[in-house]
Amino acid sequence: MPIAQSIEAAQRTSAPPEIDLKATRQPMFWAAIAYSLGIIAGSRTWRPASWWVFAGAAFLVAGLYFVRRREWLGSSLALGAFFLAGALHVQLRGSTATLDTSLLPFDGQQIEITAHVVRDGRLRGEERNEIGQSVDVETEDIVTDEGLRIPLRAGVRIGIYSTQQRSPAYVPPRIFHYGERLRVPVKLRMPRNFRNPGAFDYQGYLAEHGMAALASAKADDVQMLSGFAGSRIELWRSRMHASIIAKIHQLWPAPEAALIDAMVIGEEAFIDRDTRADFQRSGTYHILVVSGMNVTILAFVAFWTLRRMRVGEIPATLFTILWCVAYAFLTEVGAPVWRATLMCSIYLCARLLYRHRSKLNALGLAALGLLVFDPRQLFTASFQMTFLCVLIVAAIAIPILERTSHLYSRALTHWEAEDYGPRLPPRVAQFRLDLRMITERLGHFFGQSWSLRLVRGAVMFSLHTFELLLVSAVMQMGLALPMAYYFHRATTIGLPANIAVVPLTQALMPAAVITVGLGYVSLLLAKLPAMLTALALQAITGAIHGLGGLRLADLRVPTPSMLMIAGATVALVVAMICARRRTALVLAGLAALLLAAIVLAFVPPEPQFRTGALEVTSIDVGEGDSILLVMPQGRTLLIDAGGPIWGSGSQLDFGEDVVALYLWTRGISHLDAVAISHGHSDHIGGMTAILKDFRPRELWIGLLPPSRALDALLAEAQALGINVLRHWEGDEVNLGGAQVDVLFPPRDWPVGLEPKNNDSMVLHVRYGQTSVLLEEDAEKAVERRIASLQQPKADLLKVGHHGSATSTTPEILASVKPSFAVISVGYRTSFGLPKPEVLRRLQDFGVHVYRTDLNGAVTFYLDGQSVMPRLATLP
Repeated sequence: MPIAQSIEAAQRTSAPPEIDLKATRQPMFWAAIAYSLGIIAGSRTWRPASWWVFAGAAFLVAGLYFVRRREWLGSSLALGAFFLAGALHVQLRGSTATLDTSLLPFDGQQIEITAHVVRDGRLRGEERNEIGQSVDVETEDIVTDEGLRIPLRAGVRIGIYSTQQRSPAYVPPRIFHYGERLRVPVKLRMPRNFRNPGAFDYQGYLAEHGMAALASAKADDVQMLSGFAGSRIELWRSRMHASIIAKIHQLWPAPEAALIDAMVIGEEAFIDRDTRADFQRSGTYHILVVSGMNVTILAFVAFWTLRRMRVGEIPATLFTILWCVAYAFLTEVGAPVWRATLMCSIYLCARLLYRHRSKLNALGLAALGLLVFDPRQLFTASFQMTFLCVLIVAAIAIPILERTSHLYSRALTHWEAEDYGPRLPPRVAQFRLDLRMITERLGHFFGQSWSLRLVRGAVMFSLHTFELLLVSAVMQMGLALPMAYYFHRATTIGLPANIAVVPLTQALMPAAVITVGLGYVSLLLAKLPAMLTALALQAITGAIHGLGGLRLADLRVPTPSMLMIAGATVALVVAMICARRRTALVLAGLAALLLAAIVLAFVPPEPQFRTGALEVTSIDVGEGDSILLVMPQGRTLLIDAGGPIWGSGSQLDFGEDVVALYLWTRGISHLDAVAISHGHSDHIGGMTAILKDFRPRELWIGLLPPSRALDALLAEAQALGINVLRHWEGDEVNLGGAQVDVLFPPRDWPVGLEPKNNDSMVLHVRYGQTSVLLEEDAEKAVERRIASLQQPKADLLKVGHHGSATSTTPEILASVKPSFAVISVGYRTSFGLPKPEVLRRLQDFGVHVYRTDLNGAVTFYLDGQSVMPRLATLP
């Protein structure tokens, strides 16, 4: 429920209000728009600071001169001054967070750090008896391998691991808390993004949180030191936060407590990936995380309760603001909840000044204040979606509600006043008369008092249902563009899901807060509200799991084209302009918004392919493999999808978070075929997500040794209706104008007890006079067999086993005679790949070598006559 609607619902004046549907002037809204456009321009067009200052001053002076002579010109010049101020500010501040490089000289080294904790440790999932904890610290000094002690302050995110066997004597690991000092030897590494177009900016994310480097350490090596470092206020906040989480886990079972942690206090450490995916698919992820909705609900409950207790409007407003500030302070969500708190505070203060209809003005003032504080927020998805949500409600939904449900609800007030009806619009007055007649008829059966309650209750329920439907529908349509652009999702079931869960959330939030509060007094008193909270939570999760499990809910979309972005933006602006016009224009605006949402969901953009050439792209997946082939006629084949080494625990789903992002950025919404070379986790770990997101027609496989991961992948393919094809040595497939020859494995090749490198399916893909040999992890025995029996020739070689010494034999190089080679390898891998002897061997054969650790995603175009390499263009 939007803030404006919630607070207005809490306070209804007793005097008949004037009915005024004209739009009010919104100077702060337009000022915020101008300032935002200036930030965008300043981040892309550099000018000396003096240029912006003099231009801004000239615009401001001219605006003041013309403001009383030609108001429209003066206002335009003033907006120009805001534009120039935004451009100046972002150039002085920088458009992105600057990564601290003070630890760069120690990248990859083993050092000892003395530090203090700046954020409580968070447990990670347990994998292979390994228990991990992520701790953010600020260093005080470091000691190098040579014993040199260097005073240095920098943020480091440490992964602290301990190995414990499952036993009755199992003891949970110690959680590190804010302000504690420690000394620990760590392996330091600088954060690195996957160098693919569309990749998540992990470096920027860490920089925004003050982290300069990553590190890993063993729990047994941590030495606790005496003393405290940090802010006492933050210490109190972190202790309160931890105490509330502990109380939640005391009041509810673990599965329910994990969800309540996330929904109420913003603690997401106990939420698994599948639960997140269900909320995302159903378009209700804002329910799972602390967001503006939480602040809105708590503000509404606090303000409504205080007004019902006959507390004055000014004290009730001030207490509500303090309540929201305290809530934002206790959560660890950061900017989103503080933005919502600021907007709520501005709106409540505006009501005190009788400016309750200036919702866009309040929104503009909040946005302007935040952008003045940090202009870089404009480029974050969180900032854009927060303000777009409120803008959609304030500029589209509320104007429509003001002429529909809000008007008709006035027919229910002052029931006994005979002179009130004529002051209403004719259709509302007629509606009031009809209700009075129905009430009188029902009065013969139920009595006048109960008939009035029945009629008013039914009408109010219908009006509130209409409001929920309208707001949810407009929000889903208006947010279709950012959902497609940032999250590659089309929330096709968002409307029914939100209709089901939003009212339940409005009941859950206050019930959960009351439960936790009573829990500090008496667990017995907290039982009843805890039970009501659990019932609401079960209803929410039941609806989400049911709707999120539908195939229609899991609709993924590629990055929209510029034309689609422009069209959706125009549709949104048209809907906002038409919202206060006559009914036909309102419907036309909503139809345009609906059409834009449908196009974004079901009309994929044109993929970025080069026709008439065979494309081979080695995607940067770190220490793993993933290769995209685009055939001359546009057919696609993805070989492997990366994954964690040895199947170890990873916070990344390489298919969803790395490979899919690259494919969506290319405008690819569907794959014709995928292939898994062999069963190692760094090749198939991300393939399950690829099958779900891109629904290929075929899955190619070779040898199938016993493997739970392979079995699970094949089961998923069968469930999705994907045709599984086994390919053997000698198979030939014509795919999209290119010839795919399978060189390995033969049908009689022995199958081991577990996946091995020499299980790899080796493919030779030809187009015209050009070809590529894809070895994956094939080692010496396979290479020698291929060189002696197949004797393939290729212009491009995908080097086997990430440049390991077990592959790239002289025999295969002598046979293939490649001009180019590409190595898929992780940056500064612990295995020391690629091996120097392999690089020397390739150099001796005159091969031009490209590497994903140094070059990022590398693309080769084979046009039938020659090969042209191309490196990815990164922002």
